Amino acid sequence: MALVYRPTMQLSGLLFSLLGWVLSCLTTYLPQWKNLNLELNELEIWTMGLWQACVVQEEGGTQCKDFDSFLALPPELRISRILMVFSNGSGLLGLLLSGFGLDCSKIGERQQEQKKRLLLSGGTLFWISGITAIVPVSWVAHSTVQEFWDENIPDIVPRWDFGEALFVGWFAGFCLLLGGSLLNCTICSTEVHPSAGRYAVAEQQDRCQRLDTETRP
Repeated sequence: MALVYRPTMQLSGLLFSLLGWVLSCLTTYLPQWKNLNLELNELEIWTMGLWQACVVQEEGGTQCKDFDSFLALPPELRISRILMVFSNGSGLLGLLLSGFGLDCSKIGERQQEQKKRLLLSGGTLFWISGITAIVPVSWVAHSTVQEFWDENIPDIVPRWDFGEALFVGWFAGFCLLLGGSLLNCTICSTEVHPSAGRYAVAEQQDRCQRLDTETRP
């Protein structure tokens, strides 16, 4: 497959991956993984993240408290914390490797095979980062849904709902997967410069004109 604008596709993949990595880091530290609205006091909103729990008061602002123990967290939050940190680390490593493997990078211009390996490694790391960002977000969302519809919990007990961080995490994982896919697709392509394409068209037109001249009576 020949792509005329392969460097543009590589930069697009890198930008999508960078956006996904930034959003993944933001998701990791946002305290809005779960939201809880109290019907008895509508002026307070409780939120829970991977590192702390917060209460948002209409008049008193926001107050947060870090979790005292990692082992005291629910299983989905413990595993999610580990996976999100791993996602951030693999995404950062993918940015470094793929940055050196871009065609527009002046580093290692004569070592094209090595640049392709770096680009492939970076794209694969973006895939891993995207998957490890989507899995914990989806797991927390699934457990939240199960708890929300649990018939064993009395109706008067407040239920946790989806927080904004879950949607940010899903979008981050999608951007990382898309960026990694774009980078890996360019590895199988052959770069064709626009000037070469115009030269080929002009040569074809010249041949057609000569053939038309020769066939005229």
